[in-house]
Amino acid sequence: MKRQRNIYDPKSDKPFKLSRSKLELFTECPRCFYLDRRLGVGRPSGFPFTLNTAVDSLLKKEFDIHRAKGEPHPLMREYNIPAIPFAHGDLDKWRENFVGVQYWHEPTKFIITGAVDDIWINHGGELMVVDYKATSTTKEISLESEYRQAYKRQMEIYQWLLRRNGFSVSDVGYFVYVNGKADKKAFDKKLEFDVQLLLYKGNDDWVEKTIFAAHKCLNSGKMPKPKDSCAYCEYVKDAVSEL
Repeated sequence: MKRQRNIYDPKSDKPFKLSRSKLELFTECPRCFYLDRRLGVGRPSGFPFTLNTAVDSLLKKEFDIHRAKGEPHPLMREYNIPAIPFAHGDLDKWRENFVGVQYWHEPTKFIITGAVDDIWINHGGELMVVDYKATSTTKEISLESEYRQAYKRQMEIYQWLLRRNGFSVSDVGYFVYVNGKADKKAFDKKLEFDVQLLLYKGNDDWVEKTIFAAHKCLNSGKMPKPKDSCAYCEYVKDAVSEL
């Protein structure tokens, strides 16, 4: 088991940082969230997606070239999106893991954080959240699959954070999906991608309710019930039953 840092203390009156990913953990399973943030016992770590990280980094550099020029990226022109990459002095900070866009939620004393991939601004002056995703599949890429519902919530939290920081934010955001081609004759020391833009219209009405629910969970003195769909809790249950 991995021992976590930044453990919640109900008796403390200090601000408590709660990241977008930990709020997602609460949505996935309140018990796993409680174990993680209240007791310091995190889920087993997965393998790092280093290729995805490399793609993210290169996409940021590419869009930053057009950001500096104040012009649309060719992908925006291809999809007829009336926008340009948003230039702001805090963008690098907003992109940084464990920093990100932050908002002090006074009722819970939570500092909600989330690190964005990119932000565009449309001709009406509204910010549009953009998230980069990398995959390799022969299937049609859709946001309707079950595990991609978390991607939608991810974007909605970013929209909520930017609105709470005083920005005018469009409900419309975009996923820049890069799909690695596996049908080439040889590798030849390079990996080629198809790039697809998926529009998503978000609704962040659920975010604040979930923050309050997560706060109530952490202040509870007893372990929450696991979600029926939680594979981690099911594994622990099965393992204990075999002892």
